[in-house]
Amino acid sequence: MRSRYFLEISVESVDAAMAAERGGAQRIEFCSNAREGGTTPSPELLRAVRERVRLPIVSMVRTRAGDFLYSDGEFAAMRREVEAAKELQMDGIVLGLLKADGRIDVARSAQLIEQARPLPVTFHRAFDECADLRKSLEDVIKTGAARLLTSGGKRTADQALELLADLVRSAAERLIVMPGSGLHAGNIQDALKKTGAREYHAGLSSVVPDPANNIGTFEREVRKLAEALASCD
Repeated sequence: MRSRYFLEISVESVDAAMAAERGGAQRIEFCSNAREGGTTPSPELLRAVRERVRLPIVSMVRTRAGDFLYSDGEFAAMRREVEAAKELQMDGIVLGLLKADGRIDVARSAQLIEQARPLPVTFHRAFDECADLRKSLEDVIKTGAARLLTSGGKRTADQALELLADLVRSAAERLIVMPGSGLHAGNIQDALKKTGAREYHAGLSSVVPDPANNIGTFEREVRKLAEALASCD
């Protein structure tokens, strides 16, 4: 069942990406090391998922886990990873860079976003580590990103619905604010009602801790989530 609301599912294996597609996802975020917040997948994995999945796929570009302050060498590696994602026919890039003081690194983020064109870029949850999320929203917009993935500065999005609603309203047509983290079929309708967002992101780890070994359960949870969104049309 399709919905006018958009559902992105985060996965780290080809089998999980295929299950998400069967379950009704509308876009795949593909990464490695999801339990560490996600890192750049190998070219081999990107090639494999592109061959097996028809949905749009956005690829994480993050050279390592940990903080979002990158050395010159790591930044150069990210530039190469952006190029690889383009060559492997990804449909978008997911990235995020901060400065030492915890603010958005507008200049270097903008360089990567310009390099990624014509692919759209999602600024990921590095944003949630910023002290002033409302000001940081304006900085993300300055980078040229098309979309912002955020849990509103909390561990899960359902803990920050009021702030997420403020971010959605503030961004208006300038940027897509996509709530994510901890969302599932049981709380997505409340998130939609309270935030007014049109796009949502989920990895479903709160209900399927190990998707790789529970593909059938993972597919069912994606379907339940997709159907819960569709019922709000």
